[in-house]
Amino acid sequence: MSPTPAEVPPAQPVPPEGPVQPEGSPEARPAPGFPTGTSPGTPTGRSPGTSDVLVVGGGIIGLVTAWRAAQRGFTTALADPAPGGGAAQVAAGMLAAVTELHHGEQTLLGLNLASARRYPDFVAELTGATGQDLGYRRCGTLAVALDADDRAQLRELHALQRRSGLASEWLSGRECRRLEPMLAPGVRGGLRVDDDHQIDPRRLAAALVTACERAGVTFHRQRAERLTVTAGRATGVVTADGTGLSAGQVVLAAGSLSGCLAGVPEDVLPPVRPVKGQVLRLAVPERAAPFLSRTVRAVVRGSHVYLVPRENGELVVGATSEELGWDTTVTAGGVYELLRDAHELVPGITELPLTETRAGLRPGSPDNAPLLGPSGLPGLLLATGHHRNGVLLTPVTGDVLAHALTTGGLPDVARPFTPARFSAPAPMEQPA
Repeated sequence: MSPTPAEVPPAQPVPPEGPVQPEGSPEARPAPGFPTGTSPGTPTGRSPGTSDVLVVGGGIIGLVTAWRAAQRGFTTALADPAPGGGAAQVAAGMLAAVTELHHGEQTLLGLNLASARRYPDFVAELTGATGQDLGYRRCGTLAVALDADDRAQLRELHALQRRSGLASEWLSGRECRRLEPMLAPGVRGGLRVDDDHQIDPRRLAAALVTACERAGVTFHRQRAERLTVTAGRATGVVTADGTGLSAGQVVLAAGSLSGCLAGVPEDVLPPVRPVKGQVLRLAVPERAAPFLSRTVRAVVRGSHVYLVPRENGELVVGATSEELGWDTTVTAGGVYELLRDAHELVPGITELPLTETRAGLRPGSPDNAPLLGPSGLPGLLLATGHHRNGVLLTPVTGDVLAHALTTGGLPDVARPFTPARFSAPAPMEQPA
């Protein structure tokens, strides 16, 4: 899922990772404007339908935010008709901070690396809280080139990675095929990146739902239709069935729908758009295993393609990148292009059963980076715009939003991603 990125300011040093203050520290106090008499870890005695924190959106970003908020002692609610759904059901789950690096995105690299460093402990904590296997694999990634142009582009990426202090190893075509014998004979070279791993987003989403339930998060399985604003402050939402939900703080984490919530002032509405991606899933029979031992990705005639092998025998192939608004149709052209490019990369793929075709919507932002933390409206925080890095950024987003909900500010690692960096956008059209 790697469209050509929009240009952002020149490369900057990787920002330091800001610590999230422990609950007992002097900074661990409610954000300014939080209702009097409440604090993290202290029950509020609120009536049903009222909470300290209300998260709008039940994808992996909304779920991790709700989980971390509940762990901080906030009474927490989440509004979404189908928690655990959304883009996570389509995403491949590559944790690719190194191979997803693009020119002009060095600041985003700092956030990606901070989240990648958190992943082992995050997985261990979530597995311990739920007993569920998340499909986390520290298997590495191999990015390969199929022709001279692709090889030159991959060499440029390698140079950028080295300038950024990242670990990647250039391999010849023969060395690539030694690692992955199923690769096409015409592979001209590649980059071995041992620090880019993978996770199963569907299992991750399911585990986060369980973790939220066990942490006491209240689920309102309704779509939030309108933000409630009282005296210049966000105070809750009204759901599709007309129910009013009140909260001391509201977190808008609705993915590509984040720019559509009615009632949000125009100068605060996040500039998030849907970016369509089509993905295929195939099954690797036991007689053909192991088909691939790690994630393999390439650029084929300018189109990005990746193959992500799961331990359960599933092979995920993706992904198109299409600016088509709210359309989620799986098209013959999209399936053909993915299979054609994957076949050039790994010819044996055409012998595998095709088990699923899906299309989803990534939440894109103008600079391909997320919007995190307090908005221009008191009481409203944002956690959206993660684009192709939502799965990778799940751990750091949960930590950042817990910090913002507790202190009213952002840790150092997240300060470049404040929503204040964008001017007011035009309201988005609601999807049909």
